[in-house]
Amino acid sequence: MELDYIENVNEFGENVVRLYNFDKYQAIKFRELIKDQLVTRKQKLDLSEVDFIEKRNCNLILGLFETDEGIISDDNKTFYCALTLDSYKIMLELLEPFCKKETKGYKYLYEIDNPTDFLFSPAGTW
Repeated sequence: MELDYIENVNEFGENVVRLYNFDKYQAIKFRELIKDQLVTRKQKLDLSEVDFIEKRNCNLILGLFETDEGIISDDNKTFYCALTLDSYKIMLELLEPFCKKETKGYKYLYEIDNPTDFLFSPAGTW
């Protein structure tokens, strides 16, 4: 599984933080990390500390917030995913199809009006 940041992916100047190049077993491990760290323990999840995720040009830290802000950054190197507990529970549901079988599909892991989307894509495409 690889993590990267792509700037200006469309004519609206939107950006993507992308997790890609993975199989269903890594999708299962990622889903379990979110469930364990964020939903159960209510602690942040720093993807730079996850052994099966290779950082390409950025890092992403997932954390619990009072409101859904989406992915934010001051420097386009370290990103913070600021979501509520309910939104992380929805994210677990969005990850479920990737954990059942291999697929070339993709999902955006939240629906927030924010300039940076969170893309989960085994093939890296959208």
